[in-house]
Order: sequence, then structure tokens, then C-alpha cells
Amino acid sequence: MTMRVLIVNTSESKGGAAVAAKRLTQALINHGVKAKMMVCEKQTDAVYVAQCGRPWRYRLAFLGERVGIWMNNLFSRKHLFEVSTADWGVDITHTEEFREADIIHLHWVNQGMLSLAGVRKILRSGKPVVWTMHDMWPCTAICHHAHQCNRFQESCGQCLFLRFPREHDLSYRVFRKKKRVLQEGSLHMVAVSSWLAERAATSALLKGREITVIPNSLSLERFRLLNRTDMRSLLHLSSKYIIAFGAARIDTPIKGFTYLKQALAYMVEHLHYRREDLTLVLFGGVKDKRLLDDMPIPYLYMGMVKDEDMLSRIYAAANVLVSSSLYETFGQTLIEAQACGCVPVSFNNSGQTDIIVHKKNGYLADYLSVPDLARGIDWGCHAPIERRELRAHVLGRYSESKVAGRYSALYHQILEES
Repeated sequence: MTMRVLIVNTSESKGGAAVAAKRLTQALINHGVKAKMMVCEKQTDAVYVAQCGRPWRYRLAFLGERVGIWMNNLFSRKHLFEVSTADWGVDITHTEEFREADIIHLHWVNQGMLSLAGVRKILRSGKPVVWTMHDMWPCTAICHHAHQCNRFQESCGQCLFLRFPREHDLSYRVFRKKKRVLQEGSLHMVAVSSWLAERAATSALLKGREITVIPNSLSLERFRLLNRTDMRSLLHLSSKYIIAFGAARIDTPIKGFTYLKQALAYMVEHLHYRREDLTLVLFGGVKDKRLLDDMPIPYLYMGMVKDEDMLSRIYAAANVLVSSSLYETFGQTLIEAQACGCVPVSFNNSGQTDIIVHKKNGYLADYLSVPDLARGIDWGCHAPIERRELRAHVLGRYSESKVAGRYSALYHQILEES
């Protein structure tokens, strides 16, 4: 009998986790697994993607959780979307897709998708559950990235994301509740990078649990190796060196865009680049466009780019793709760039270190060092790397068949054990 897997994620295609979850669903289907995806935000008419319940129920859950956090912080909006309490959510266990599934595979289920009560109900159903961590929320109380804080290793509390942190604050209460929930049922954790797995393994929430590392997948049919000269002509780019930078939200502080701006200025001031020889190509959302003021070099802002053909053209046109994030649990744009023959440059921290081998297939700059980030971009512009070698690296580790095969083996192992 063919195995049936239900992939659960808040959105179908909004955000990096959604993109990764949908690509995995497609890869599993191509691998012979009967996979479906369940979401609260359905953006396409894909037949293998089901919407859970009515949209108004999800919107109510989304607003209910945000209002609760807002009120707990005495009406401060600061950090409002950097934490999740999972007090509200929708029930997926009553759906036909849930009943049919042999394996329930959770991904990013925050902001109104699943409450902790909903997670408990899934675990109590008796079905084996796999949970892929795309950020740190499953191993902390309420934050999605803990930064330098290690309180999740014990019990949270004194949370830096709360307006009035104290020993038994909101994070402490959610931590205790989450710990009770995660002790139930058959649950296997997956991390998308070694760095995330190492952080999660230190959490009191996941103490003693096995954590498997399986990276996100990439379709090499969609991300192609195109002619650089042709793509520059198509995008009307005439500078000698093209640098790309993209994110779902460019101006999210964790993406570190200001470090990139400073590094580009450093290249002009100290590495003897002429401004006209450099162009920065930006793609992604920007809420406050003042961030683009005073750019040290010419730039082209492409807006939100979801079309993978266009992303391939951007990567193919660029010499370098920069990720100046403070933290990345994986680094999806890095492997997309490599697949298109573009050199990735990133800080030497977190999930990027699984992808980039320093000065072999990219550059890992000293963490938060503007001069070294500039030197990395400079190295990437002249890197003695064959574009096909970059693509071969992605093929060997992140192709759909490789990643789907690893998940399929994990599913079979879990079913045999249960």
C-alpha cells in the first residue's frame, strides 16, 4: 500500500517555510509518495493543496493570538510578530485529509494555524508525527529566533521580546504548557540545518529526542544555469559586477540589510571599486522604503519576485548573492543562487555553514564584520569557480529526489517502529 503523508503549513507559498514545504510535497509526489498539503492560506489552485476550514476561522485565530500578545505587552506593538503563543488555531483532525494520512508532517504552523491544544490533539490521535523546524519556535517558548538568549535550555522566562520580562512571564507559562504537549504521542523532530539541530538539542523542550537533519530541497528544472550575458541584457544591467540580495521582507532587521549597505560603501571607499562598476539587484518586500535611501551604489529594485524563472534570471545575471542575515536556519536563496551559477556570500554563522564551504563554493565572512563581508563580495566577483561546479554541489545535496528519498526513508522507519 502506498504511504500517505499530510504536509501541514500555515501558508501555501508565503514565506520561506511555505516554499520549502510545497517543494517537498511536490518532490514526494514525484518520488511515489501520496502526499497532500494542508494550509490555512491557499494561494493557487493546486489540486494537492487543501485549505483547512473557512478563511474567517483562521483570520479570527490569527487576530485572537496577536491581540493576546498585544494586551500582554500593555498595548505595545514592538516584537508583535517575532513571537507566537499558539493560544489560538484551527482543528485539522476532523478533515478527510487528516483521517486518510499515515504520517502527519508539521512545518511552520504559527500565527493562527495550530494552537498548542491542536498540536496535542494531533499527537493524541495515534498517528506518527514528523515536525520539521524552519526556525527555533518548536524548541523555545514563544520566540522564532532566540538570538544570544539560552534560557530555552531551562525554562524560559525573563523574555527579551516582552515589554515587561520577569521570571514567570508569558514565555515561562507558554514554555511549561508546550513542554507538557510535546511529551505526548509519537513525535520525530527534523531540523533543516546542523546548526538548528544543535541549538534544538539543548532545549529542555526536546531533551532526549532524536533530531534528524534534512535540508530543504530545490527543483533543478526550475532553477536553471542560464547565459549571464543574455540575462544581463534582458534585465538591462550593464555594470561590470552585479550583486543580488533577496528576502521575503528585505527590511526585517534579522536580514541584516544595513550590513550589506555598509559593505558596499566599504568596497567603494577601501577596495577601489568605482560606483558605476557595481549594481545591486534587490528582490522582496519592503515596508519602509526609506531603507533604500542613500544607497552607496546604483540599484535595481524588482519588488516581490515569486516566479522561479525570473529568480533564475536574476541569479544567472549576478556575480554574487549576498545573505547578510544575523541568523539563517537554512539559507534557501544560497542554494538557489548556486544552482544558477552565482557565488553565495554570507556571514559565518548558523545554517549557512551547511551550504557554503569557505572559498570553495562561496565565502563565509566573519560574523557581523562589514570589512570581511566586503572582502567576501570582492572575492565572489573574481572567484575562480566554474558555474557548473556550483550547480553540481546543489545537485548532490539538495535535489528533489535526494531530499524526498531521505524523508521517505524516515517515514518508513517511523511507521515500522510504531
